[in-house]
Amino acid sequence: MSEISRIAQQLKLAYEGEAWHGPAVLEILSGVDARAAATRPIPNAHTIWELTLHISGWENVIRRRLGGEACTLSDADNFPDVKDKSEAAWRKTVDTLKRTNQELLAAMNATPDSRLADRVPGKNYDVYTMLHGAVQHALYHAGQIAILKRATE
Repeated sequence: MSEISRIAQQLKLAYEGEAWHGPAVLEILSGVDARAAATRPIPNAHTIWELTLHISGWENVIRRRLGGEACTLSDADNFPDVKDKSEAAWRKTVDTLKRTNQELLAAMNATPDSRLADRVPGKNYDVYTMLHGAVQHALYHAGQIAILKRATE
């Protein structure tokens, strides 16, 4: 198994379960409805919905960077405001997260290990660091979402 395949496996586990750390992102989001996702139980903290959009946005950026594009998220896209708080909009947000994660995993699995030491376009770190960062980022926010979920139950 290649090193990138191993990192991709860790990202997959971070999302889908059987992870060493505990519940995965999608396990934590299971059972969260639009009301809970939009609730702000901690003043000045992000909501579950905002965090879900944030994770998805950065997974898309990482995929694009892996493809050679120098890009980032604007402040407005980093933690987007949620205007439509319907159940359908929440389901679409979760579906988008699943899709962006699958797209990133596909891009990772199509990348040879020879690129791990390559500099990320526009950044001062390499692909290896960025891909491990994707796993760390998902798990960091999964922990936040778990706390917020518990606070809304």
